[in-house]
Formats: sequence, structure tokens, C-alpha cells
Amino acid sequence: MKAHDGLYIDGAWRPAANPGDMIEVVNPADEQVIARVPAGGPEDVDAAVRAARAALPGWAATPPAERAARLTALRDALAARKDEIAETVTAELGSPPAFSEAVHAGLPIVVAGTYAELAASHPFEEKVGNSTVLHEPVGVVGAITPWNYPLHQIVAKAAPALAAGCTVVLKPAEDTPLTAQLFAEAVHEAGVPAGVFNLVTGLGPVAGQALAGHPDVDLVSFTGSTAVGRRIGALAGGAVKRVALELGGKSANVILPSADLARAVNVGVANVMSNSGQTCSAWTRMLVHRDRYEEAVSLAAAAAEKYGDRIGPLVNAKQQERVRGYIEKGVAEGARLVAGGPGAPRAKGYFVSPTVFADVTPEMTIAQEEIFGPVLSLLAYDDEDDALRIANGTVYGLAGAVWAGDEDEAVAFARRMDTGQVDINGGRFNPLAPFGGYKQSGVGRELGSHGLDEYLQTKSFQF
Repeated sequence: MKAHDGLYIDGAWRPAANPGDMIEVVNPADEQVIARVPAGGPEDVDAAVRAARAALPGWAATPPAERAARLTALRDALAARKDEIAETVTAELGSPPAFSEAVHAGLPIVVAGTYAELAASHPFEEKVGNSTVLHEPVGVVGAITPWNYPLHQIVAKAAPALAAGCTVVLKPAEDTPLTAQLFAEAVHEAGVPAGVFNLVTGLGPVAGQALAGHPDVDLVSFTGSTAVGRRIGALAGGAVKRVALELGGKSANVILPSADLARAVNVGVANVMSNSGQTCSAWTRMLVHRDRYEEAVSLAAAAAEKYGDRIGPLVNAKQQERVRGYIEKGVAEGARLVAGGPGAPRAKGYFVSPTVFADVTPEMTIAQEEIFGPVLSLLAYDDEDDALRIANGTVYGLAGAVWAGDEDEAVAFARRMDTGQVDINGGRFNPLAPFGGYKQSGVGRELGSHGLDEYLQTKSFQF
């Protein structure tokens, strides 16, 4: 697998400060080392931030139409690499090839295109009474991205930041750095000026912490666990710098009595198993009225069994053991295992069986904590108020779903959910809709114009 042995800083690939410190990239499907990349440290982060700071005045002053042209070129460069991106994600994340092509490679191309359009059309200056209000770039952005959707998460941060006129230093997840290197190649090919985008691969506690705490970083955009998000928020708060945090989830899939039960259950299971369950917005709690509960349990168990050979591994051995531990915890706390289980389904690779629990109660660990694996919990409710209490009864509020025979009925329930995004009767993903959470699921929004606003600050002139 192709890999750069340097860091992309100030428009060129250059050796890390300690070139002997390397990170091994492992294919989670067969546990083989496929590449090595530099483990950048604080000195490398500082060099990248200095390059971004030096490039900021020029890029911020670049007309929006020209920034839009560079983003269009970036989209095209990513599209030209679509097959290579898909193959790389499959190798370093273990994603099945079809999913890698459609989602991991395809979605970021679409999102990059939306920001090319927004850069050209967004009102960066507006009249408000006797004032002119300017929307200016916030400055240097430190972007720290996760491994579960490696390119999508990069594009969802870097593209709006570049559209806004910010400069960027990216620290990608250490499990999936090769996709980030492909993105840096595309940035270079798109003609983005030197220093505007910089890439430092490295470990989170070292490079990530150095980036989050750097005094010349104006905004930290992080996607990952709530625990790490708290730490980054504390580091940023000490310097009174802005943060955008997209954190954990424990989303509820509420199936009201009037819904098409079979469709709601099958789509719900597919949602949880997608990306091997490694999706922060996955509907991992399925809420069903007690009168139809056992029917839903049977449908969910049958649907999950079909995914046994269709989902990929988890990203690494630590994640595999973590998920298996949650499954064992579910059994120990009294949940009924109706599909899958903690046993390893294959002799090699970090696989976990698609797992479904019934008789889950709201206070159980598997109903409260984010598992981040192919594990679904079914909970019974008595009436809509009970369903709402259960749905809102976690510290998270990232996403969710509601199903009903009447759309207005579903919308009325969704309005009462404490969550940032709700799909009604299987609504399609919209790359222009704001994505982000309530409560401990984060601060700020990504995607579309709301995502662009995160990277802008306002100034007003009064006449």
C-alpha cells in the first residue's frame, strides 16, 4: 500500500522532526501491516501551524469565487482518485468494497462539491439596517478527525474551513492515515496555495493534544468520543478559543404502533450494521410498542443473521475487545441474546458477529453507553410518553428515527425528541442539512451552510 514517509506542510512533503518514529497501519481484516507513516510530534504541529498562520492573510483575502474554484478543483481531484480512495479505505478500515466506493469515496466528493457552490454563493457581507455585517474567517483551524469515516470527516471539516477563508492543520486518526494522505495529494493537485492546508499524522495524545492546545490555533474541530471531546474542550477553553465538537451518540429508532413494522425493523437493522456499527449516529436503540414487541424481535433477529458475511471487521483489536465486552455485559445484566454474541466469528481479523438483544431495559449499560459496533438493543414501551422518556433518557442526542403510518404523527413525536437530527419514515441522508447533536453529543454543526458558519466570525460597520 502506497504511503508517504513525510508530512504535508507548507505545500510540500517533508520529513518529520523525528523521522524514526513511525505508525504501523494494519489491515483489520487480516491483521497484516500494510504501511507505515510518520508519528508527528509537537515540533511538527508547530511547523504546520506556523505555515497555516503565514498563509492565512493571503487566503482570507482571496475572493470567494477563487476559493470556490479551488474547491471545485479539489472535488474533481478526489473524483479522479475515487477507486484508489475506496481501495485504501477497504485496506486500512476493513470496509467492504461496495460500501467503500459508494459511501467512503462517493459521499466526500458530493460534500466537497456543495462547499464549492457555497463558497461562491454564501453572503459573506450583508446589510442589516444601518450596518454592514461581514462574515470573516475565524483563522487557523486545527482539525482532528476519526477513523470510522476517514475521508468524509476530513472533507466535512476542511472543505467549509477553506470555503470560509480559513487555513487548516489536519491530524487524522492514526488507524486510517493513508486516506488523509490521498486528500493532501488532491489538495496539492487542486492548486490550493502552500500553507493553506497542512497534514500531520501522529498519535492523539501527542500530536492531537499539541494541536488542540496550540496558542496559534483559533478553532479546534474534533469528531470522536465524548471523553476526548471534553479534554479538547478544556484545552480550548483555557485559551478562550472556539471549538466544534461532534461526539458520541445512542440514537433511538422509535417505531410507533401505526408504522409498517417490517420495513421499520429491516431498515433499522441495516442502519446499525452499516460500517460494522462504527457510526456515531447509528440507531442502536429500537423502541417498539409492547403489543408488537415480540414480532419486532423476531424480525430483527432474522434481519441481523443476514449480515453475518456482509459486514467488515472493526478497526482494531482494542475496538473488537471493547465491543465484545459490551456484549458480555448485556448478557450479564439480563438482556436476551437473540442474534450473534461475543464469540469471534472468524479465526483472523477483528470481526464481531451482528448482535441483537431483546428484553433490554433503559438503565442497562448497553442501552446507555455508545458501543460503536454491530449491536442493536430492542426496548419495549407502553405509550408515546413512555417511548419519549426512553428515547430522551441518555446523555446523548445526536440522531434518531421515527416511523408511523401518518407522517404528521411521526413529525409530532420527532419535535419532542432531544436530538440534532431525526429521520422520518426512512428519510434520505441530506448532505446540506446540519449534522450535530444536543447534550453530550457535541457543540456546533457540520455540513451545508450551517457547517460553513462554524468557521466564520462576524464584524459590523455602523453608518
